[in-house]
Amino acid sequence: MIPNPVIQNPSNRTPRRFSNRLRPAVFGLAAVLVLIWQVPAPAAPDEADLAAFRESIPAAAERYIGTPYAFGADPFHHGAADNSHLLCAIYQDAAETAGLSFPGYMPMEMLLSRTVRVDPDAIQPGDLMVLKDGHAAMIYRMAGAGHFDLIYASLKRGEVISFNSRNLVYEIYWLVHLDGFYRLKPALLSPSG
Repeated sequence: MIPNPVIQNPSNRTPRRFSNRLRPAVFGLAAVLVLIWQVPAPAAPDEADLAAFRESIPAAAERYIGTPYAFGADPFHHGAADNSHLLCAIYQDAAETAGLSFPGYMPMEMLLSRTVRVDPDAIQPGDLMVLKDGHAAMIYRMAGAGHFDLIYASLKRGEVISFNSRNLVYEIYWLVHLDGFYRLKPALLSPSG
């Protein structure tokens, strides 16, 4: 039996006992915490799952080209998107097609904190091209050696656009302000079911 702690009553300084009604709640909370700590982390996807995810990126991305830009808008509910919602929606669509789960929307800073830097020579569909100011575009299709197509929600154009690495704007703006290329950590995806 757990001893009943004595709690001082500040108004008259006479001791009172901890309520027996709270004991089941405390034990219930402790049991839940033990269960949470004992639940194994979801299995990371294997290489075949990751390949299926990458192969699903182009079709998922192309569905959003031309979607209106709206700050804070989620394309699943508003028919418009800002950049972080767009990137997360593409990841979620591609994950579902590949039989994986993606946690859903997260702000850009949080999304980028769940990536790893990749060498420019190793980029793949789904990787992000991130600028020094934190803006990002997703590489959604490889188009030959060193060439690729990107997608992002453009505030200036007012819609989701795509462009390629042979574009003049890519060379005079994106490459000049480039921070690096980043890939989702595999642990962010998990097998569905």
